[in-house]
Amino acid sequence: MMRPVVRGPVVDAQTRCIHYATPLDIIAIEFACCRAFYPCHRCHDETADHAARPWGADAGGHPAVLCGVCGHLLTIDAYATASACPACDGAFNPGCKLHWELYFDPALRG
Repeated sequence: MMRPVVRGPVVDAQTRCIHYATPLDIIAIEFACCRAFYPCHRCHDETADHAARPWGADAGGHPAVLCGVCGHLLTIDAYATASACPACDGAFNPGCKLHWELYFDPALRG
């Protein structure tokens, strides 16, 4: 499978953006509203021509989280309980989950 394009003000090949660029900011999330990947909610808000919409409670099996290190796609359910990529062990920023409701229905939280 080809690695998805990540939209917005991405600053490096591991999907860091102008808003979140620490060593742990290595994911991009596919938005339910447009099926496009963005590094963060702010990137979507600044560059998309529509309002963001989170994934619904029935979307847990959808591969909506991209590891920027290796390109592995995680399902929402897998990401909910992960602290690192299961394919490359790249550590995820635990602070990203503070914005869970911007991306996913609260019922999907692990």
